[in-house]
Amino acid sequence: MKKNYWMKQSRQENLIYLAVWGMLFAAPLLSLYVRTVSDTNLVFDWTEVFIVWRKFIPFLLLFLIHNFLLAPLLVHGHKRIVYFSVMAVIIAAFTFYQCTKRPKGGAHRAPRPPMEMRDRREPPPFDRPRPRAEHLPDMPPPIIGEHDILAVVVLILMFGANLGIKGYFRARDDRKRLAALEKQNLEQQLEYLRYQINPHFFMNTLNNIHALVDIDPAKAQETIVELSKMMRYVLYEKGESQQGVPLTKELEFIRTYVKLMQLRYTEKVKITLNLPHEVPDRQIPSLILVTFIENAFKHGVSYQRESFIEMTVEVQDDHLHFTCRNSKADVPNQQKGGVGLANVRKRLDLLYDHNYTLSIHDDPQVYTVDLTLPLTLTSNL
Repeated sequence: MKKNYWMKQSRQENLIYLAVWGMLFAAPLLSLYVRTVSDTNLVFDWTEVFIVWRKFIPFLLLFLIHNFLLAPLLVHGHKRIVYFSVMAVIIAAFTFYQCTKRPKGGAHRAPRPPMEMRDRREPPPFDRPRPRAEHLPDMPPPIIGEHDILAVVVLILMFGANLGIKGYFRARDDRKRLAALEKQNLEQQLEYLRYQINPHFFMNTLNNIHALVDIDPAKAQETIVELSKMMRYVLYEKGESQQGVPLTKELEFIRTYVKLMQLRYTEKVKITLNLPHEVPDRQIPSLILVTFIENAFKHGVSYQRESFIEMTVEVQDDHLHFTCRNSKADVPNQQKGGVGLANVRKRLDLLYDHNYTLSIHDDPQVYTVDLTLPLTLTSNL
């Protein structure tokens, strides 16, 4: 796979570099303009600007080489040995260039004033005589001067700033990629959990229809009609869409489900469903409440004595509060394959990032579920 290290530079990064270098090259122009305006004896001379620009050009060329060729090796390619080896050569070559380009004759030394400007009456600083000024030997200039050291330090700081900016944009892109991967993984997990819930739900519903066929064929037909409504909801509503499903449709689905379940039981099972008359235009994860209701019918109905199931949904301050209470059967339902409660917890964690409350009280006679969740999904799924 070809590494396109040199193509990973965003427009924002380019604008930053363009703005910085633009200000640097505009600075001498602005400085000279301000001086000519404040002092009428001065004349705007482009020669002074070109002198400053000539000093900037080597830094600009080295910056371009570092930005487009060398920095990507370290930031994107992680080739540290190659990068630092080439950088050492470049800094050494730049230092040699700085030392050799300066004028001969010790230009970096402050020149001595001529003899005419000295006060001959000034006594010598020491008692011993000193040699005449015109016979003072000229000391050779140092190999590297203060100006050269400053230029090398500026170059290193420029390379460091370039690496810092590239590292920032690399980290930002990595965060975006990681967020996209996490979102994709989250969607896959949610889809997997939905497909676990739906077969489990319809399997139990078909079992109910099978039990009604011999007992009451008319009720069985009515049940099939109700089941078709629920299947239409599950198939044509896109489950975990960008913001879930409309709350009104989810509550209508619950109403249909409870109506279907009531066809199976006698008056010994008291089923109470309280839904709000007015529902706000909000979203909710699909089939998130039905799991608890299904669990109540599966484990809360007793054929030996009277039993009850009470379900209540309330909406207040953009929060939904769901309560489900059911009696407990004398003989617990040993049916295997129930994945509802474990899945619903996973779905709630994935969708709301623990921004919900779920409490389950398993008393000897009554099983109670209390769920409060916001009607805005924090994961934006």
